[in-house]
Amino acid sequence: MGYENLISTQELQHHLGDPNWVVVDCRFSLADTERGRRDYLCDHIPGAVYGHLDEDLSGLIIPGQTGRHPLPIINDFCRTLSSWGISNESQVVTYDDASGAIAARLWWMMLWLGHDSVALLDGGWQLWAAEGHPVSSGDEKRDETVFTPRPRPELAVSASEVDRLRTDPDFKLVDTRGAKRYRGEVEPIDPVAGHIPGALSAPYKDNLNSTGRFLPPDELRKRYCTTLGDTSPDKMVFYCGSGVTAAHSMVAMSRAGLGVGKLYPGSWSEWITDPERPVGRA
Repeated sequence: MGYENLISTQELQHHLGDPNWVVVDCRFSLADTERGRRDYLCDHIPGAVYGHLDEDLSGLIIPGQTGRHPLPIINDFCRTLSSWGISNESQVVTYDDASGAIAARLWWMMLWLGHDSVALLDGGWQLWAAEGHPVSSGDEKRDETVFTPRPRPELAVSASEVDRLRTDPDFKLVDTRGAKRYRGEVEPIDPVAGHIPGALSAPYKDNLNSTGRFLPPDELRKRYCTTLGDTSPDKMVFYCGSGVTAAHSMVAMSRAGLGVGKLYPGSWSEWITDPERPVGRA
């Protein structure tokens, strides 16, 4: 049985060199989109390949139609996974230096394509380095293999579906950005501030303790059960600014034993491309 939500640094070190394990470094900065690659080339977990959020984990941006990080075409992304040496039998581990906020994107995408053996490194790069685990440098390559997708389209919802279900009492729409962005008080990235009307605010950073590690499963369960109320976990829909950090809350849901819910991949940056869609501020 593989690792399916989080993995510790000690557990990962035990499997370094295992040919069936693939580690993907997802460090990335919106302010400097090449910083993550530079940091990877400087030092990274031995054997790790690099996954760039814009180039590898996202598709083509269509101005006025898509959000900032649309999902890639499935066949294109499967070629990327195959080039990284990921097969349907691989245990995938993903990490970043942002407490999982970026790496969670790859975690969710693997689930979306039907691959359950994927885990986020709890504590990320900072903890790995602080504990003195081994590191490597340079660009690493793995032998190419074949990844065959088994898509789970039910894990994603479109803008039109969000517009319908945001007023459906059987569903809960959850905004995982910071509370000030949700209320529309600030908006550092997108041209319109606010949230999707009907959404609840539950910032993904509240999944973490003061050291940047995930809260224990029982605390996460308490948090999300409070948010869920009487709603079934599979009817919880998460969004953020561009469909990246919302996946962090889905990792937390999985860690809490509640399933993963659904993701609105286009998220706020796609929602606001249509001026007819309503905007909430509070």
